[in-house]
Amino acid sequence: MTTDTVVAADAAEPIVPGAPPPGPLWLDFWRGIAQDNPVMIQMLGLCPSMAVSNSLANGIGMSAAVIFVLVMSSVLVSSLRKVIPNEVRLASYILIIATFVTISDLVMQAYFPLLSNTLGPFVPLIVVNCIILGRAEAFAGKVKPLRAAVDALGMGVGFTVALCSIAAFREVVGNGTLLGYHLFGLNYEPWVFMIMPPGGFLTMGLGFLFMGWWGERKKAKLAEVTA
Repeated sequence: MTTDTVVAADAAEPIVPGAPPPGPLWLDFWRGIAQDNPVMIQMLGLCPSMAVSNSLANGIGMSAAVIFVLVMSSVLVSSLRKVIPNEVRLASYILIIATFVTISDLVMQAYFPLLSNTLGPFVPLIVVNCIILGRAEAFAGKVKPLRAAVDALGMGVGFTVALCSIAAFREVVGNGTLLGYHLFGLNYEPWVFMIMPPGGFLTMGLGFLFMGWWGERKKAKLAEVTA
């Protein structure tokens, strides 16, 4: 499907107030990874990003649950967007999200009990994750299911990249391991501080510092080109 086809198909949809402008699907996907990354740019979902990112395994498990809930809830919200009354849309979105969170939590308890115990209450708390409710309100409730799914997948992948990067850094520095494998030998003196809660704040702060520097660098290069 070409870009023009996608734009034409979206343009044929009745205009919804606040709806995102028509565009190619790849841009919807890439937006969540780079320019609108939910964690590093929009600063959403910071609680699980710091609380469960002390190991890469935890980051992967939480990311998988978030992607599942995000994609499935966005598709269902988009499919029911013409049926759900505007007055109760937020309550309906939360009910839809809670359904898929419950499914992911039960599946994790059944097949990955150790991971479920490690993540603890943070899996059920996906219900109130601003990333998921925000995409339902700002995007999925205003576009067709395919575009909602692509946007949700992009946001989920963006969340995964950010969370797993943070988790990998903290595990390597704090434990000297990655997914449980020792990287520096048994004589390595781990910086235990990094796998404790303050280490999460420090790592997140370093991430924001890097993103700020990168943004300023891009602006400077753009200014040089346009000068």
